[in-house]
Amino acid sequence: MKLKDSVIILLITAAISVVGNYVGYKVNMIEAIPGVLILVLIAVLGIVLAKIIPLKIPSVAYIVTLSTLLTVPGIPGAATISNLVSKVNFLALATPILGYAGIYTGKNLDSLKKTGWRIVILAIFVMIGTYLGSAIIADILLRALGQI
Repeated sequence: MKLKDSVIILLITAAISVVGNYVGYKVNMIEAIPGVLILVLIAVLGIVLAKIIPLKIPSVAYIVTLSTLLTVPGIPGAATISNLVSKVNFLALATPILGYAGIYTGKNLDSLKKTGWRIVILAIFVMIGTYLGSAIIADILLRALGQI
């Protein structure tokens, strides 16, 4: 996908997220826009890094790494970035993404039917593994921090 197309999709997603953030969580749109734009900028930078760095690493890895580095306490501007992005509710971001996933799945329903029942079993194991892995990591970190 061309960078221009990615930016357009990210901006559409950002607009839907700002509206969803207002409708669902009553966050003023003007307050949410800077945080959403920061998220879009980080995503664009991650996509660019994935294109220019010759390693076969998905852009999401660059996006996660970049966003983590930009919000590490002590990094100049980290508190400001965290404060602005905190005005954007996660579920407001997830709504358009889940909508895109639904459209994509519907578009490729014939391919999905050909995979058969095995894909359901695989999906169940992936969800259980993800949940258990997240729970174990959270438990370890919360114990290490003395929260539980």
